Amino acid sequence: MKFIRPFRRDGGSRTPEGRHRSPREPRARGPKPQRRRLLLTSATVVGAVLVAVLALRDVSGPSGSGPETSAMGGDCRPTDLLEPPCGAWFGAFVPHERADLEEKVEAYEERVGRKLDIVYTYHDMSLPEGTRREGQLLSPEEQRVGEDRLLLLSWESKWWGGTKGQQPTWKEIAEGELDASVIDVQARRIKDYGERTGKKVFLSFDLEMDTRTPDNGTPAEYVKAYRHIHDRFEKLGAGNVVWTWIITGYLNHADLFERMYPGDEYVDWIGYNQYNYYRCHRTDWMTFARTQTATHEWIRKNISDDKPLMLSEFGTAADSARPGRQAEWYAQVPRVLKNLEGVKAALQWNYRDPGPHCDLALANDAAWKSLRRVVADPYLNQPLK
Repeated sequence: MKFIRPFRRDGGSRTPEGRHRSPREPRARGPKPQRRRLLLTSATVVGAVLVAVLALRDVSGPSGSGPETSAMGGDCRPTDLLEPPCGAWFGAFVPHERADLEEKVEAYEERVGRKLDIVYTYHDMSLPEGTRREGQLLSPEEQRVGEDRLLLLSWESKWWGGTKGQQPTWKEIAEGELDASVIDVQARRIKDYGERTGKKVFLSFDLEMDTRTPDNGTPAEYVKAYRHIHDRFEKLGAGNVVWTWIITGYLNHADLFERMYPGDEYVDWIGYNQYNYYRCHRTDWMTFARTQTATHEWIRKNISDDKPLMLSEFGTAADSARPGRQAEWYAQVPRVLKNLEGVKAALQWNYRDPGPHCDLALANDAAWKSLRRVVADPYLNQPLK
């Protein structure tokens, strides 16, 4: 079965408010830019540091296996919560069918010129039926990909292609009705993976949950469901999960974000998904900085001032009138990313959304070359161990 985004399985369409919004709902404008500069006063010291860093990166190559210590002497190995202290991870969603995940990831890596730090995949909460594996976290293919990469598993309270009666609700999850058949089964799989490999995984429950209410339940029911899953995993000893809470990031949902935040003790990372949709949703062309900065500042002020942040999906549509514009957009990424305090991962979305002008994948050789230069930046090449 072809693996595509869940919003396409349940018939929704992606808008700037989020991927599950009805076409009847109004579109939101993107965030306004704000910029922060980090001023370094000693040109001599900075020059020496850059020379040392680049020399170390040249030895290790842009494969993500960079030096264990920075040029300043700090420890750059990831923390217990998989946070890279000296820079940020680079990852991607690469379209695939489940059986060819490895092949598609390796093909993407060949074009971009380096190994991914994080590979992003999606799952529903269905029960096994025949050969379907949509509900199986850590498929054999994912485990092989995860041998030398990190995994971000997005777990959806959906049964893709299932009947209306098969769709899980947050209330059912919170009350434990899926424990024996779904939650506990997957918790044990993840625990076993950790015990065999010593590896942790990023796990997101119902990314962009702000677009799923009221269909899946109330904001309070989402919080209860999230906490219940977290607590079941903890009770069963699946301590190798890095809990990742992912929102759309569109600030007309700010009230929902605050009401649907499970709490600091339940969240390790915070992610948000912001794009330059352009003609896909008839918006102005927005720079990378404009798509990211306002949401970043709002999260820091209203949700958490110290959790590691993740650009869990980022990308841009192309401009058919200016074929080089997508390449120019990606070229801005390293400079802006370094000034987004606490952002420790950036995952490129290399796929399309439904609708005309909605292909967010890299459109041409110029865009690939631009991204290739971006992800060779030492800031995005951190040691995985």
